[in-house]
Amino acid sequence: MCRSIRTLRGQAPPATDEEVRAAALQYVRKVSGYRQPSRRNAAAFEEAVAAVAAATGRLLAALEAGRGDREAGSR
Repeated sequence: MCRSIRTLRGQAPPATDEEVRAAALQYVRKVSGYRQPSRRNAAAFEEAVAAVAAATGRLLAALEAGRGDREAGSR
């Protein structure tokens, strides 16, 4: 999808909040087509970034370590 978003699962140490937010920002930029939204769309853009970052944090916290985690972390 977006090559600048790297795999966050399986990192040692775990991904930081800043890394999670950066990935969320890249995702929202890609989906919206905005690098920098207009003032009129800024609130919706930032709300989407926050929602994606929160969902990503919950996902990373909920995933159980499995056999493939070592390979996933090296991508």
